[in-house]
Amino acid sequence: MKKFELKIEQDNDPMNPRTDWDNITTMICFHKRYDLGDKTDYKSSNFDSWVELKEQIESDYKVLMIKPLYMYDHSGITISTSPFGCNWDSGQIGWIFIDEKQLQYITGDSSGHNETNLEEIIDSDVKTYDNYITGEVYQYTIYEIETCNLGHTHKNVVESCGGYFGEEECENEGKSVLQHLEKEVVV
Repeated sequence: MKKFELKIEQDNDPMNPRTDWDNITTMICFHKRYDLGDKTDYKSSNFDSWVELKEQIESDYKVLMIKPLYMYDHSGITISTSPFGCNWDSGQIGWIFIDEKQLQYITGDSSGHNETNLEEIIDSDVKTYDNYITGEVYQYTIYEIETCNLGHTHKNVVESCGGYFGEEECENEGKSVLQHLEKEVVV
């Protein structure tokens, strides 16, 4: 009977969800030390406040929903649409918004989206990007364990997949694939 082993580990070369994917949302971020969010023509030097930037975004796009972006920077960075409550190590770094034209382009339909749905889209994009910048992207590898005629144990890669934003999703997918492989062996 074949034996298998599932290993979950950090994906050391994940795709950047802001540059490698098409996104419904747009993130406009300004920070002196970090290059975050999407590439845009906006420059921090052109605005005196976050409110002024928001007004310009709303003037340039048909914004369906917009939320502030905050960052906490202490032994690593993390982002959120809610303030972190630390005046020393956190603050606003920009805005994330959904534009009607982009929503139409990505989904094929910009109607039928309510405030709750739009907020879920924004929160999901922020969570995914936060997983990326905090290193919470994972991969699984499934090994077949064999013992050779000399009694040595050998591991051979059977299946591997990375790019899971969140450890739980990766583990669940790895377990599902492992169960499928184990069923094939029994049949």
